[in-house]
Amino acid sequence: MRETETRSVDIGGEPILMDAVVYPHRSLSRTGFLILMSLICGCSFTIGLLFFLLGAWPVVGFLGLDVLVVYIAFRLNYRAARAYEVLHLTRSRFEVTKVDSRGRGRQATFEPTWLAVDMDDPPHRRSRLILRSHGKGLEIGRFLTPSEKLDLAWAIRRALETARAPAFDAPVFDLPETDPRAL
Repeated sequence: MRETETRSVDIGGEPILMDAVVYPHRSLSRTGFLILMSLICGCSFTIGLLFFLLGAWPVVGFLGLDVLVVYIAFRLNYRAARAYEVLHLTRSRFEVTKVDSRGRGRQATFEPTWLAVDMDDPPHRRSRLILRSHGKGLEIGRFLTPSEKLDLAWAIRRALETARAPAFDAPVFDLPETDPRAL
């Protein structure tokens, strides 16, 4: 999860209380992927050469197939990692934009006053983070670990408390103007 601090004021002029991008964690970088695939190819080539020299040449094809399957699995995993969610909160609205791995986005808007955040505490393996309002629910952070979901739930709850708190931009009440000499 990454919180962005790029803007302090929304396009509508409201202060931004939460602006976060949530994306799946991938521990293997592109360089790590190249190193891993090089090691797999090197091992498969060495083992395949050994079997070829021993006369068991059909094994070479199966070793090549193994390398291809590992490569395809990693490519599919990297494609799935392109999915992300954008959470944007101001005092008047909470917007969730979910973008899938193909780049298609879907947006949902909630009224912060009525929004509830449901999450098991302590979290377990099948815990879900759900935003609920007016009888409808939206699951977010499906690709996060249970502890990351709990951290996100608490961050959203804190931001919602700020959004629901009264704004002190204007005085709460006005005192009538009186002549100080009259006191």
